[in-house]
Amino acid sequence: MSDKLNEQAIVDGSAWAGFCDSLKEAGNIILRSETPADAFNRAEGFRYLTRLLRAGLENNVEFSDPRFPQFFQLSDETKKIGNDNPDNYYQNSNISGAYDYLITGTRGTVNFLSFGTKTGSYATNGKMEPTGQLNDKDLQISADGSFEITVSATPKPGNWLPLRADSHSIIVRQSFNDRRREIPAQLNIKCLNAEGENRLNPALFAQQLQNTVRFVNNTANMFVNWMEIYRHHINQLPPDDQQRCQAAGGDAMIHYANSFWKLASDEVLLIHACELPNCKTWNFQLSNYWMESLDYRYHKISVNQHTAVYENDGSVKIVVSQHDPGPKYPNWLYTTGHDQGSMLWRWVEADSHPLVDVKVVKFGEL
Repeated sequence: MSDKLNEQAIVDGSAWAGFCDSLKEAGNIILRSETPADAFNRAEGFRYLTRLLRAGLENNVEFSDPRFPQFFQLSDETKKIGNDNPDNYYQNSNISGAYDYLITGTRGTVNFLSFGTKTGSYATNGKMEPTGQLNDKDLQISADGSFEITVSATPKPGNWLPLRADSHSIIVRQSFNDRRREIPAQLNIKCLNAEGENRLNPALFAQQLQNTVRFVNNTANMFVNWMEIYRHHINQLPPDDQQRCQAAGGDAMIHYANSFWKLASDEVLLIHACELPNCKTWNFQLSNYWMESLDYRYHKISVNQHTAVYENDGSVKIVVSQHDPGPKYPNWLYTTGHDQGSMLWRWVEADSHPLVDVKVVKFGEL
């Protein structure tokens, strides 16, 4: 649609009406025949759409201009997308391969810090494919903990995060060992060769509304489709399609094992990681059917290399259930009233990716 037609759509209200109508249609995703049909799971699904709407507006309206970038959180404690990691502090910034950028910051104490540039978006082609990567192990940091990163399509000395001409965004992952005790990196970003000024463009705003509702629809649809893939190995943790994970915005240093869990009220998922490779960290988490991490603000729904209690042989046993199995099972994760959902095991910077043993047993058999 031309700028003139977009402006007219703002003036006559049709841009807003179209946005509202399209958003209403997103509810049909929650009602897909293969999704859980009970009130609890459906209520979470509709709440999920409200969360995606908040994320979409921030991404496509408030922080959308690549000439005047800021870091914001597309996923946080109450906006959750694609098995978001409970150990992570995510940050995003919209950029363009046509410009150069400077990130300044302080390292903090998080265990893992990763910067990745991406092309595409969930609002357009449904992908966020990698175009450049910089991890903390390669980051040059001053004695006072500060650093600078140049983000550009042409190589630069020092810390350099590559862009391509078609790059659209930056994703920052900060992974805690213990979120309560660690200090995240403090980051700022600015464009080095921006033109013009940052003000509302009516024609562009009409397009941003369309992009927002496409983000909601595409994101919700994509991860329901993923759950249908995982339905083929319920209550197992095989390696995922790593290429698909990377194309959706995954980190190149992380090996993903996404899956589907489903338990009766008297059943338990017993997970045994018999072999633990050399790695930066690992973690395991529970999510709901919509691939939102369960509420880690109030419940123990994940465990990692630092928080786990290990067996005498160095292995790790994790129990997933609705009921507390007692002190004999310190790595108990609470399903918080859910009967099904997604789950994910991550190996981060690991020298191998061993399979994890999973089986369903009756609670009484523990």
